[in-house]
Amino acid sequence: MADSKSIAMTKKSTDNKSTGESEPQGRHLTRRDLLHKGAIAAGLGGAGFLAACSKKSQESSSGQDPKQGQGPAVMTSKNAINWRVQTAWQPGTVGNEAFLRFTKKIEAMTGGRFNIEPFQEGAIVGTFEMFDAVKNGVFQAMHGFPVYWAGKLPVAVFMTSFPLGPDEETHWEWFYGPGGGTELAREAYASQNLFWVGPIQHGPNLIHSKVPIRSFEDFAGKKIRYPGGMVSEVFSAAGVSTVLLPGGEIYPALEKSVIDAADYVGAAINWNLGFAEVTKYIILPSLHQPVDLMELVVNMKQWQSLSKELQELLIASVKWHSWDQWSAIHEADRSHYRKFEQAGTEIITLPPGEVQKFRKIAIPLWYKWAKKHPLATRAFKIWLDYMLDKGFINKEWIAGQTL
Repeated sequence: MADSKSIAMTKKSTDNKSTGESEPQGRHLTRRDLLHKGAIAAGLGGAGFLAACSKKSQESSSGQDPKQGQGPAVMTSKNAINWRVQTAWQPGTVGNEAFLRFTKKIEAMTGGRFNIEPFQEGAIVGTFEMFDAVKNGVFQAMHGFPVYWAGKLPVAVFMTSFPLGPDEETHWEWFYGPGGGTELAREAYASQNLFWVGPIQHGPNLIHSKVPIRSFEDFAGKKIRYPGGMVSEVFSAAGVSTVLLPGGEIYPALEKSVIDAADYVGAAINWNLGFAEVTKYIILPSLHQPVDLMELVVNMKQWQSLSKELQELLIASVKWHSWDQWSAIHEADRSHYRKFEQAGTEIITLPPGEVQKFRKIAIPLWYKWAKKHPLATRAFKIWLDYMLDKGFINKEWIAGQTL
């Protein structure tokens, strides 16, 4: 069952849905003014492959088996496959609009033979319950953040940017390509009766604060929302009292001063969620997750029930969606930093020396989490070699650390 706060947040957002009117110039939107803007059409690198898959779908659905020359090969529109998929995004956000485009893309590319019914954050179950819900077949797939599952799969901390680790999108494209990350992720999730389809880029995570934080020492004593796992442990070591909350519960926690600050995603979505109304500062750089990734994860039985052709199409569609979402959020973030400043938010950038203090805490925790499971060890070794080869870290920083 969905937790009551998440359901209330979802209902409240839906009840106050935008009428579709354009935003007046210079208007400061409140959290109740959910935005439904047209997002940027970008990231079309996989379109050619998707078109080829679609052509193959149409040919196969003619009713003839390509090998035997007779008999049905795949589902037809009369007995279409219908999945329910819940996202971690909230209604009215740039991320949710990208998720909706993705679901429509699947339907269009299969001619309606494969349809995804989208559900926003908390609509079926609470965000942190999605893993078990998909595993147990409550719904077919989830669109969320791997970092949330670190307690179940320690390797998940290395499936998205980890504190003071690789900080560029291209690093993660390499990891999930020749780096071997895709194979590792699928092996890990298969152990949980799940199929990991692919990574989904969206951008950096920011810290929004009600109070100024200008140094490493200023974090001590603050109560801050973080996503758990290694991220929370790094900031706990810096003296922070960390709190775990789904995205939809951050605004009321800040509004009521239950927490002093919160990590969440980028400027555009955090603006959509009303953070400018309840905080006064943005703290940069993103120390903990400068390249936060999402994922599409499917119940294994449901995945295996798909034809090979539909499996390949879904994998390719996720690649398209990754760059479509990243492009839309990246473009939206540009203007929304300005909106935060115009609303009175001060953007604080920590000096390099303060960042290095966090790195001294983070590096031993890299090794701690790598030792939690053999797959985590394998993933971290891939990243360690990569960071050393790229000069991202030096051997002096890791002296004395062992696996």
